[in-house]
Formats: sequence, C-alpha cells, structure tokens
Amino acid sequence: MSIELVTLLMFGSLMVLLLAGLPVAFATGSLAVLFISLLWDPAALNTIALRVWQQMYQYLLFAIPLFIFLASMLQKSGIIEDMYETIREWTGPLRGGLAVATVIASTLLAAIVGIIGAAVVTMGLIALPAMLEHKYDKNLAMGSVMAGGTLGILIPPSILFILYALVAGQSAGKLFAGGILPGLVLSGLYCTYILIRCYLNPRMGPGLSKEERAQITWKIKLFHLGRIAFPLALVLVVLGSIFLGIASITEAAGIGAMGAVVAAALRGKLTWANLKDSCYQTVRVTAMVLWTIFGALSFVTFYIAIGGDRFVTGLVLDLELGKWGTLWLIMIVLIVLGMFLDWVGIMYLAVPIFLPVVKELGFDLLWFGVVYNVNMQMSFLSPPFGYALFYLKGVAPPEITMWEIIKSALPFLVLQFTGLVIVVFYPPLATTLPNLIFAPGKFGI
Repeated sequence: MSIELVTLLMFGSLMVLLLAGLPVAFATGSLAVLFISLLWDPAALNTIALRVWQQMYQYLLFAIPLFIFLASMLQKSGIIEDMYETIREWTGPLRGGLAVATVIASTLLAAIVGIIGAAVVTMGLIALPAMLEHKYDKNLAMGSVMAGGTLGILIPPSILFILYALVAGQSAGKLFAGGILPGLVLSGLYCTYILIRCYLNPRMGPGLSKEERAQITWKIKLFHLGRIAFPLALVLVVLGSIFLGIASITEAAGIGAMGAVVAAALRGKLTWANLKDSCYQTVRVTAMVLWTIFGALSFVTFYIAIGGDRFVTGLVLDLELGKWGTLWLIMIVLIVLGMFLDWVGIMYLAVPIFLPVVKELGFDLLWFGVVYNVNMQMSFLSPPFGYALFYLKGVAPPEITMWEIIKSALPFLVLQFTGLVIVVFYPPLATTLPNLIFAPGKFGI
C-alpha cells in the first residue's frame, strides 16, 4: 500500500475516532495496533511495547508528577489566594486593576507550577467572583482568567517544555530559559490590552471604590507583600537551582514539591485529607498525560517506520513556499490541530513529523521549541475543544454559558497570535537568555 494511502487512512481514521468522542490516548493506541497488525508485521508490536517501556524510564518524565503535586499542594495551602489578594491591593485602584492582578498572579503561579488547569481553576474560583462582584465586564473577566492561566505552558517550569525536550532531544533547561521572555511579553500584552480597554470604557473594569481604597493603607500593602515572599522564594529556588546547574529539573521539581508541603504545614493546611486529594489528583493527571504519550508514541512510531516523516518532509518542501512560508504553514497546521487535539497528543503526533522539515529549513530547534509552545498556548483557548474553556466552565457561575466563555477568549486569542508573530520575527526573544545562562563556563556549567 502506498504511503499516500496509508497517510490518508491513518489520519482520516484518527479524526473519525476523535470526533466520535474517543480519548486521544485510546484512539491513537488502538489505530497503531490495528495498522501494525494489518499493514506491517504483528511481531513489531513487541518493538512498540519496548519503546513505551523505555519512555517510562525517562528520568526527565519523573518531574511531571512532582510539578503536578506541587501545584495541588499550593492550591490546598491557600498561598495562591494570598498572592492574588496582595497583588489586587496594589492594582485594584486602577481601571481594570482586578483583571491585571489576575494576569500578574497567574504569571507568578505559572513560574511556580507550570500546570495550566491549576491556574485557570484557581483563578476562576478566586478572581472571577471578585471581578463580577465589582461589576466587571463578564467577557473581560473570564478572558483574563483563561489567558493568564495559559501562561503556564510557556513560563518555566512548563511541562510541555519537558516533553518537547524529550521528543526533540533538546536541553530542557535551555527551553525553560527561552520561555521566560516570551511569557513575560504575552503577560504584558494581556495587561496592556486590559488597561486600554478599561481606560476607553471605564464601565468594563471599574477601579476600587473610595471606601475600599481607604481601607487599604500603605502600611497594609507593604506588610502584605510578605505574603508573596514564599512563592517568589520557591520560584528562585526551583528555577535558580536549574539555571545554576545545582540540580536537574527532576531534582528541582522534588525540591519544589517539598517546599509546597512545608508551606502547607506552616499554614496549618497539611491534613491527611489535603495530602490524599493532592496525591489522587497527581495520579489522575499523570496517568492522563502518560497514556496519551504511549498512544501517540505508538501511532507515530509506526508512521515514521514506514517512511511517513520522509513523505511529509518531501510533500511540504515540494510546495516551494520558501523557508518562512513553510514555517507559517506548519504554524497554521498546529493551530488547527489545537482546535481538536490536546497538547500532549499534538506534541507526540506532530512534532516528530515536523522536526525533519524544520531541520531541513535550517531553523534552530531550541527557538522552534519556544515558538511551538507559544503556538500551543492558543490551543487552550481555541474553540471548540480548548481545555481552558472547559476548565473555566466547570467553576464559573451556572448562568454563564459556554458561548459567552468562547466569546471572551477571542480577543486574547488575537493577542496570543500577536505574541507568536513577535517571537517568530524576533528570535533573540527566545534565544538570548539560554545563550546567556548556559554559555560555556557560565556558572560553572
């Protein structure tokens, strides 16, 4: 059977199963078994099993459950609520200040945990009711919660960077460093958009009332800054230990997880119930990620083994779109995939196929990894299946419809695409910090 027909059958069948509601892990895994048995050699299933087994022993993957546990314990300890309240005291008097506080708090949270679901759900429970209570525009309030939450995919320690490092054979530490500036640029774009919209239309995000501002004295604001000392210290310890070469990413994740347990204990929140819930949540999310990895890995292993990567490379290059035209074609394909697939599935399905094309075009794979993550941010807000849309729906007031949530995401999708364009056309934004931090001889590395 020709590679063209196999490609059509494989990806056509995958879309049918996904539209039928089958999870990505089981859709890709079952199709891999079926196609290997019918079109290749059933004995090759042993090879697939070995590939999956080897993947389970990737030391870098051990960081994923540790970061998930860290996020869950911080959520239980109440630190995130204190962090938001402290920032809100400083930005609240501004028009749109509560929404800006949401984005800034989400940025700090992203730098601690790297888990998008935790950020969107937590800010949806804390910040969204506060903004609605202060008569904020619903779309602006919901959009700021979701957009701020998606920063966790870009600002280290991002789990997606860990997976990209494994797939592309790149340094996870360099990828972490590369995501910092683009993440801050996107955070700045969100805040600027919010402030401009609320300046032009004060009813969209009124500042705190005179009575509320009177209650928040300078003494209180300065004193409450101490409440964000621990989160900032955790960021410095986790990322600093990685960038200084003191600890590997997995070891730094363990340090962060232990720090979250200590924080919960100091605040009297280290109960058996909270510990059990955090462990259960860690197991559930880790299992979802790993099953998706295993299914997509099996699917792509077969496709590459029959020459699929060479076929796609030749097909894309034969279009003669030029270096940048081809890159934007890849970006558009990833954006479309993000509307229907989850981020782990896209990583293991698309990246191994597109990497040979990117190499052939002469692009820096580290830079492409950062560009890829900026692109994947959009997948969390892209209807119809953007994860952030459903995370927020699960915690939003019942009168808020799914259509309202989708509408609120659209302006921030435009901002995310703007951020993508900036990183594509100004590569130093993604490469300056990795080159500086990991320069030969720097910090003893």
